[in-house]
Amino acid sequence: MHTVNILKHLVENYLIFTYIVIFLITIFEGEVVAISAGILVLLGALNFWLCLIVILSGGMVKTFIGYFLGKFLHRKFNNHKFFQYIEKRVLSVMPHFERKPFWSIFISKFILINHLVIIFSGYKNINFKQYLRAEISSTLFWAPILIALGYFFSYTAISISRDIWKFSFIVLILIISFMALEKLISWIYEIFEEFYDKAQ
Repeated sequence: MHTVNILKHLVENYLIFTYIVIFLITIFEGEVVAISAGILVLLGALNFWLCLIVILSGGMVKTFIGYFLGKFLHRKFNNHKFFQYIEKRVLSVMPHFERKPFWSIFISKFILINHLVIIFSGYKNINFKQYLRAEISSTLFWAPILIALGYFFSYTAISISRDIWKFSFIVLILIISFMALEKLISWIYEIFEEFYDKAQ
């Protein structure tokens, strides 16, 4: 029977490569990577603090790329229908975005539209210092929480089975459950904002 030690040894044999991959993928998709890093931390394959630094660094690179991409797209494609869709999508979830950009950007980190909000911030030319404060603050909360969540998922899975396939299946179920919960929270937040806006 192959155990989770196979995964641990594989990562340890390609340690530098693993950290580089974590950094690069975090720029495009941070949640699954941060949770996966937490899983590998529990297995003893990765160092928590180094993971945290790498994920925070990748998150900050995404912060800068997204904002300046938004500014570039505004200059080149200001009236394009795609950006009208993005604006409609962001404002349906964050109707107070332009009045309260800090909290809108901060909260977006924890619901499913953060990528859109980052680009939209640059597109709408939100004050860069305010945008940066919101992104840094939210990332400092977001990264350790997701690594800890991966650690918990790994602990739960390993307490059930050390077999690599059963372990992987349990972790996959937990990640899918988390993503479904995040989607539900996003939907609830959207409804809350809609009713709050009407109550004003």
